[in-house]
Amino acid sequence: MALWNELESLRKEIDRAFQDFEGGRWPRMWRSAFLPGTAGRRYPLVNLSEDANNVYVEALAPGVDPKSLDLSVLQGRLSIQGEKPGLEQVTAEAYHRNERAAGRFHRVIDLPVSVDADKVNADYKDGLLLITLPKSEAAKPKHIAVNVE
Repeated sequence: MALWNELESLRKEIDRAFQDFEGGRWPRMWRSAFLPGTAGRRYPLVNLSEDANNVYVEALAPGVDPKSLDLSVLQGRLSIQGEKPGLEQVTAEAYHRNERAAGRFHRVIDLPVSVDADKVNADYKDGLLLITLPKSEAAKPKHIAVNVE
């Protein structure tokens, strides 16, 4: 029972510390949606699928400046970086609700198979980033004929 009392005391102490920090609310600069590795939610949201020849990534990225996108493939991982501009005419203090985060983002996705990085194709249309990653020859399924005697 003493352990639970100590944990409850620690929880209350932490709560007090954050209540003193800007009225109990995290400042806008601490928004975690665009800080890699600190957020429960990741950006951009992706669908990852494959067929016999390719791996497909669909990244939901509305409002992202396509010129800011930087994609790379290295050691079985796809890296997506970019920036989503915010509303410049609105100050942080003027928001009543701010659910659409803005800023730089970086997402790394582990690929299920090796791909040919020289043949990757990416298109951005209507807020959707569509990436086609051709599988390397070693990752493609090989059909083996069965000899019947």
